[in-house]
Amino acid sequence: MKPLLRALAGETLDPPPVWMMRQAGRYLPEYRELRSQAGSFLDLCKTPEMAEEVTLQPIRRYGLDGAILFSDILVVPQALGQKLWFEEGLGPRLEPLDETADLSRLSTSAFHERLQPVYETLKRLSQSVPQEVTRLGFAGAPWTVASYMIEGGSSRDFFKSRLWAYRDPAGFEKLIDLLVDVTSEYLIQQVLAGAETVQLFDSWAGIWTDEGFRRWSLAPSRRIIEKIHEACPGVPVIFFPRGAGVLYQECAMESGAQALSLDSSVPLEWARDNLQPHVALQGNLDPACLMAGGTVLDEATRRLVSVLGKGPFIFNLGHGIDKATPPENVNRMLEVLRGKSAQ
Repeated sequence: MKPLLRALAGETLDPPPVWMMRQAGRYLPEYRELRSQAGSFLDLCKTPEMAEEVTLQPIRRYGLDGAILFSDILVVPQALGQKLWFEEGLGPRLEPLDETADLSRLSTSAFHERLQPVYETLKRLSQSVPQEVTRLGFAGAPWTVASYMIEGGSSRDFFKSRLWAYRDPAGFEKLIDLLVDVTSEYLIQQVLAGAETVQLFDSWAGIWTDEGFRRWSLAPSRRIIEKIHEACPGVPVIFFPRGAGVLYQECAMESGAQALSLDSSVPLEWARDNLQPHVALQGNLDPACLMAGGTVLDEATRRLVSVLGKGPFIFNLGHGIDKATPPENVNRMLEVLRGKSAQ
């Protein structure tokens, strides 16, 4: 079995398997070169040959244990018919949903047809990813995707989305239920196309109160994970409820995921004692530490492995790699992780 899948099955490996969130992206010169030829970011995501190449770039450069599909979480609302575009310097923009009546603008009639390029990319990766490397699919969790759909893009506090959930919980639940259904189908189709594990990103889970977190983050994500396991027995799921804090413990016990991806704020000893007995852990090097490099990176890498590496563990970041990170810092981190660096 591949190292990353062995860790997800509960094995302890030395050294632990490693991949990085946003490992394919703007910090790599080969990505920037291809991106300049692609037209728009969405064209890059939706052209299987290019998306395949971008997925493979960090694997060739670093020999990582996981190759994550190159795409974006917002292809799901786009596949439902919501207008999506990317503005330079501002990121993703969507035509916002303002009230429950706006849900009539969404349709599942062409959902899988619009996502065929994603499935085709995974089919190509099934042939091109090295045999020992695990192929990862992914999607955004319903709360995070819904918040982008309502705000029309990113936000500091997603106030408009939370306000809708408080004022009209029944209407908001209609949107969440729709996203549970289509996200489940999307991830199942990714597995059928070649993904060996999938990660569910709830990037803005930590915005909520504890009760809001349970209702709008944990419960919908649990339903998706259940549907994946029903349709694809044996396929592990990684859940990333970023910012969950102590509620990571409820996620470990109740989400049904085989692994939790930890953000950088989670204390390592607490995670080891309270989470790792129940699930594999993934994370949680601070991306700023990776950018800083030097001995501070060496020390953080060693500490992470010394605390979490005695149980099922996948080395990763606490969030996506920053675009300004020097690629040589990743090499340095990997040398420490793999024991090839001077102590």
